[in-house]
Amino acid sequence: MSEPNSESPVVLPPLWVALLPIAFLLVSMGLTIIVFGKDPHIPLILTAIAAALVSRWHGASWTALERGMLRGIGVGTKAIIILLVIGVLIAVWIIAGVVPYLISLGLELLNPRAFLPTACVICAVVSLATGSSWTTASTVGVSLMGVGNGLDLQPAMVAGAIVSGAYFGDKMSPLSDSTNLAPAVTGVELFDHIRHMVYTTAPAFAISLVLYSIIGYFSDQSDTSTGEVQHMQEALSSQFKLSPLLLLAPTVVIVLSVMRVTALPALVAAVGAGAILAISLQNVRVAELIGVMHYGYESSTGLESMDELLSGGGLDNMMWTVSLILCALSLGGIMEGARMLESIASSILKGVNGAGNLVTATVGTSVTTNIVAPDQYLSIIVPGRMYRDAYRQRNLEAKNLSRTIEDSGTLSSPLVPWNTCGATMMSVLMVNPLAYLPFAFFNLLTPLIAMLWAYLNIGQAKLSNDSENGPPKDGQS
Repeated sequence: MSEPNSESPVVLPPLWVALLPIAFLLVSMGLTIIVFGKDPHIPLILTAIAAALVSRWHGASWTALERGMLRGIGVGTKAIIILLVIGVLIAVWIIAGVVPYLISLGLELLNPRAFLPTACVICAVVSLATGSSWTTASTVGVSLMGVGNGLDLQPAMVAGAIVSGAYFGDKMSPLSDSTNLAPAVTGVELFDHIRHMVYTTAPAFAISLVLYSIIGYFSDQSDTSTGEVQHMQEALSSQFKLSPLLLLAPTVVIVLSVMRVTALPALVAAVGAGAILAISLQNVRVAELIGVMHYGYESSTGLESMDELLSGGGLDNMMWTVSLILCALSLGGIMEGARMLESIASSILKGVNGAGNLVTATVGTSVTTNIVAPDQYLSIIVPGRMYRDAYRQRNLEAKNLSRTIEDSGTLSSPLVPWNTCGATMMSVLMVNPLAYLPFAFFNLLTPLIAMLWAYLNIGQAKLSNDSENGPPKDGQS
């Protein structure tokens, strides 16, 4: 076959051709993650190669595919830079005592007579502070499972409350990689994305707390098994000087967010505030601070669960996530450049009219991706790339799309046992996701509210002349 002209338009492939790389991805992901227990990077690379070969066979030029891949990576460049800053920020906030103080405040909320809602709130606070649902579940979550066992609560109910709280923080924290990835894929500013998620997240979380309170009210509880939580608080106090002054660092982020300062300078300012607190309150030497920024913080409280929680951050520790994002964006860029995503999206969107049907289609795609291509990042990237034009054509701002893929993609991932997130939750909480799924109220309610709000036209941002998500229509001044 001769090389097509690099400027020739790429022919829209039929649906069955566009689905070939998806089928390859399912097989390679299943073998790699479920059978071999390895990371998803290599299957993504192999699928990108397969997609390129299929596209080339269908007539697309190498130039078009390379251009698409580089354009796809370019979409995530800002997110990657922010993630690197976040790695530094996490390490600085830990050594400064900011994260330990926020965790201590969360633990103080524990009330055995209302264990489920307080466990959910504690995990939400910790996850907001760390930006990681996995870290929250594997540390504080494990401790709370032990407390819940001492209170004779069903493990599935406790696990559901932990997962709900952990993924609330994972979804809303500017430190979370998924919270950064969703707006990056759709071209939305980070803090605009977070503010827009309040429409669906706040009511879902409030209803979840009410449901946990009702369940807790009718459950037999005792005042035992809170000693582990006390040990955690003592471990924090022994290693860090905990002071309300440490709230100055998160206050910087909140104030700058309200002032609509973009994410990167706001996070850099937060790093600076944390560094000042580390030097002034914790007596950290500048050389030690620089080392922690690069390689992360290693905790030595003597309490294993707390040391695991407080060990992390740093530039180096973000490289796994950065490399995964690069692999996923490369695949998405190739499929977009070959118009495969356009072919799949056009097939799905046939007969889809209005915001309600569009949001429902997005939710369905994200959830399905979590089931058939078991990785949270793909459930964000694939629909994020597929539906960008569809939202714009229906006069909807891109932040509606970024919110919806987080409402569905991020939150459904821990409910699938073979998904990387579901497998992680199962391994640390020792409860099958299918068992705690009925009690993960926040994860279940949020996508339902997203669809309901779309049909009722509540919280749907429309494109306008001054919108950053698309150009004005022809004829508009």
